[in-house]
Amino acid sequence: MTDRANPAPLGLMGFGMTTVLLNIHNAGFFPMDVMILAMGIFYGGLAQVIAGIMEFRKNNTFGLTAFTSYGLFWMTLVFIIIFKGDGVFNGDTGFMGWYLFMWGLFTAYMFVGTLKKNRALQTVFGSLTILFLLLAVRDWTGNTGWLADLAGWEGIFTGFSAIYLAAAEVLEDSFGRKLLPIGEVE
Repeated sequence: MTDRANPAPLGLMGFGMTTVLLNIHNAGFFPMDVMILAMGIFYGGLAQVIAGIMEFRKNNTFGLTAFTSYGLFWMTLVFIIIFKGDGVFNGDTGFMGWYLFMWGLFTAYMFVGTLKKNRALQTVFGSLTILFLLLAVRDWTGNTGWLADLAGWEGIFTGFSAIYLAAAEVLEDSFGRKLLPIGEVE
């Protein structure tokens, strides 16, 4: 045990829950809703930025970079979604594809940073890389059918993988032993 709380479960839950909810929309189950936008600003956005700042206090460059970056991703995404309806955003989904591609590129190198970490974290970053690339291709091609559905299902998996890792870390802290396997790397 450490003398400081672990901020990672907060960031993972903020990311995971918000990702699941947005991708339930992407998979075609529900229309975009203010609930998804609110989660994007506050739990996906603000909570992850707070977790990232707390990772700085732990001298964890990976956690700082990941949580702060993805928190700001959620805030920028909500901003884009809100303002594209007001005519500020030109509606060019091809350009949105480049936004998502750049996040996929960032996530790919963060995935490489997980290769000496646990398998659960590798799953989160590996599946997130695939998600960003699927969403970029969806926007580049304008495919709102099967590709959007596939990206939605893949995003639901990604979000639940982060929720699983958060649960594993909280339960380990609460019980003083590992209850959920995360695939430790030696």
